[in-house]
Amino acid sequence: MRHILVTGANKGIGLAIAEAILKEHADTFVFLGARDRERGRAAAAGLVSEQPAWKERIQVVALDVTNAGSVSEATGVVADGLRGDALYGLVNNAGIGGDRGLDAMFETNTLGVERVFRAFAPLLASTARIVNVTSAAGPSFVATCSLDRQRFFLDAQTTWPALRAFMDECLQITGGPPAFAAKGLGDGSPYGLSKACANTYTLILAREHPSLGVNACTPGFIITDMTRHYVESQAKSPADLGMKTPADGAKAPLHLLFGALEGNGRYYGSDGKRSPLDRYRAPGAPEYTGA
Repeated sequence: MRHILVTGANKGIGLAIAEAILKEHADTFVFLGARDRERGRAAAAGLVSEQPAWKERIQVVALDVTNAGSVSEATGVVADGLRGDALYGLVNNAGIGGDRGLDAMFETNTLGVERVFRAFAPLLASTARIVNVTSAAGPSFVATCSLDRQRFFLDAQTTWPALRAFMDECLQITGGPPAFAAKGLGDGSPYGLSKACANTYTLILAREHPSLGVNACTPGFIITDMTRHYVESQAKSPADLGMKTPADGAKAPLHLLFGALEGNGRYYGSDGKRSPLDRYRAPGAPEYTGA
């Protein structure tokens, strides 16, 4: 059995990733991470109702990526569930969007990824796959930044302390979009900035852990609870807006989990093709081949 932990897996893209793993790879076991244990159990029950045989290949793990105590407890639960085996894969899918502030965005979308990796690192196989589900909002944000800021986000030699210090600097900026623009940080979009930082953290992990397969990807523009407020504000159908289903959003993460490892510290579009970190590449456009 290849054991895989998926965070934020009780709904949306995370649940679709867990379902695709179970459906497409019979030799896998999924630790279904959920901030709320009961919602995790309900999600697992839904999967089992679809395919009863999956019951033996799912374990719900209460895991709030913003809470160090919860992450530590979850590590113990997964360690017991592994029974001496190692994690084949870690999918950092948990994330938030909407109109939350920068502090909350960092806490989940960036610090949550680092917190989970650091806790579960001792349980990883030497060649484990790490998939950070970020967003096209990251590269799109970097594209609006000054050249100096762009170089920071793209610097493969950046360290975690340097990235953490940068995040702290951003939290001290007051005055809204004009203040961020004055610092070379576009409009300071909390979501885009947090996802850009998560992509840079992917570079850091890949450099520090070369034996692991560490990459990031965007799931695409997907119909989820996170995007529902946007749909409602547009008075259009998801199809009219070009949105896709959570199952479509699982394609790139599954490619990075099970496909041929093409490199480390890379970022992939929703079509499973390599994409740049400093600008948007539309699905179906030529694959990025730069450094």
